[in-house]
Amino acid sequence: MLLIPSTGISGKAFREGAAKALMYGDAFRWGLTLQTYVQLTMLEQHTRPQTLPVRLMERSIHSARYIFVENLYRRGDMSEVDYVILSEWFNWILRNINVSVDLIVYLRTTPETCYQRLKMRCREEEKVIPLEYLNAIHQLYEEWLTKGSCFPKTAPVLVIEADHDIQKMSEIYEQNRDRILTAGTQKHSP
Repeated sequence: MLLIPSTGISGKAFREGAAKALMYGDAFRWGLTLQTYVQLTMLEQHTRPQTLPVRLMERSIHSARYIFVENLYRRGDMSEVDYVILSEWFNWILRNINVSVDLIVYLRTTPETCYQRLKMRCREEEKVIPLEYLNAIHQLYEEWLTKGSCFPKTAPVLVIEADHDIQKMSEIYEQNRDRILTAGTQKHSP
């Protein structure tokens, strides 16, 4: 019998950031746990019955794998075994479940701007995130969505420069509103 010491974390607390805090504290130990949970929640979002003409998602199962899992592995914070398991599970999902998206809106923000916004929102679990981490995440997004050198693009990509205040971002959104909200009329599969 294997006994696992309790972390005292309920399911709700896990969903509300405790898993991120554990991962940021010890990425090698908790990276697989967090990314398995992220993959599950992203799969739930992708497969939830759609009741409106448009579904907007902050992230997708694709970005979870191509950015966050990849970053953990490249930094040495995920073992090769864990990386292969998550990759195989992700590939099985792609082959067997429709997780296609119609459009990726890439809000390109410099790591420095992201870091400042992160500090302003004051989430406890994010206080330990260094600028170097954000640089690595940014580089992976650039490789995937603008250079296409790392992983396949799963949909057309609309790049919006997002180093602006909320008022300017609202204006930019309005300029791109039709493209964003009608992307579903032209289906695209991975």
